[in-house]
Amino acid sequence: MAQEHKLARVPAERGNAVLHGIALSILCVISYWLITHLLAHVFSVSRDDDLLGGMWAVVATVFVYRYSYEQSTGAALSRMAATSLSFALCFIYLLFFPSEVWGMAALIGIGAVAMSVLDRPEDVITTGITTAVVMVVAAISPDHAWKQPILRLLDTIVGVAVGVAGAFIALKSPYRRRPGRELENTG
Repeated sequence: MAQEHKLARVPAERGNAVLHGIALSILCVISYWLITHLLAHVFSVSRDDDLLGGMWAVVATVFVYRYSYEQSTGAALSRMAATSLSFALCFIYLLFFPSEVWGMAALIGIGAVAMSVLDRPEDVITTGITTAVVMVVAAISPDHAWKQPILRLLDTIVGVAVGVAGAFIALKSPYRRRPGRELENTG
């Protein structure tokens, strides 16, 4: 199963690389804006936290937007699996305990074991990074520590959704140009 989710490298022509970079830039602006402007009006802990959320949504978009729609959806599933596990671990922990380095270390270890047992060893890194971010931000804002997993999950969902939507629009179109081929309808 782990091999099925492995993302193959796709060589990019220079023109495609430029278009890919432009599309990724636009998608990142959309993710950032959605979190720092729309979501911040609905649920804001602080301006600093809103900016962190914007950054986290951008990270999710960068993580997800690949050179093919199939790669993008695979990356989206990977990102959501890792973030969901991290969310659950951090949320439960922060309901009862303050953010501490030993708690963060324990949660990273538990997340690594869980992802390995779930046959998703490729998601151990993302689970660990997400857990570290949530726990450090919870330590910075201890008054709202339990909210951090919820906020980072929402940021990730927005970033992943923007990345997948962008991949669908830009990469799944039946009329997009393919290397070495004329325009074709593959639908």
